[in-house]
Amino acid sequence: MLASFDFSVIANSWIYLFKVGMLFTLKLTVLAMLGGVALGTLLAMARLASWRPLALAAAAYVNLIRAVPLVLVIFWFYFLVPYIAAWALGKAEPVKVGTFLSALITFTLFQAAYYCEIMRGGIQAIPEGQVYAAQALGMNYWQTMSKVVLPQAFRNMLPVLLTQTIVLFQDVSLVYVLSVPDFVGAASKIAQRDGRLVEMYLFVALIYFVMCSLLSWLVRRLQRAYHVGQ
Repeated sequence: MLASFDFSVIANSWIYLFKVGMLFTLKLTVLAMLGGVALGTLLAMARLASWRPLALAAAAYVNLIRAVPLVLVIFWFYFLVPYIAAWALGKAEPVKVGTFLSALITFTLFQAAYYCEIMRGGIQAIPEGQVYAAQALGMNYWQTMSKVVLPQAFRNMLPVLLTQTIVLFQDVSLVYVLSVPDFVGAASKIAQRDGRLVEMYLFVALIYFVMCSLLSWLVRRLQRAYHVGQ
């Protein structure tokens, strides 16, 4: 059975797979992670705000996003973002946003809900005495959060944030449903062109396994270095 496999298709196309597919996947992952952490931090602060309408609105957003399958959110934003952009800009026709920007908006907004809960836990883990001490020094709310609370929360939550980023890296493969040339999409095109679906998808699975295993190892090292959970 193995004799019928032809793995030369991988050797002949690895440059395209990594230069186009993996580069797209990594770029989308990094940008969505940065945007998701930034928006998630704001959402976490909103959820912890003393003004109840703001806290309820942030909680409603987080709970809604976490209750909807990601692939459905991808379709929603892919078809709705052009109309939302047209409405925001006052255009009569849908604005051509592009698949990459649409996917970036989707993953940023989706992952922000998960990063929000991570950051909320990190913020709540900071002793209240430090907040009171900052207020006693004359710091306002934003100074207390930016100079005292958030730096410690980021440090404590870094391993968990990276774990969620590994999940994001895996989830990016879902843009394949939009015919976007990410790593899985690029591999699929080559596999269908050459009729070597088994070989190509085995190779894709191996690459994801190796990369996610290395990232998981890094997370464990960080957990030991920061003594998280010990």
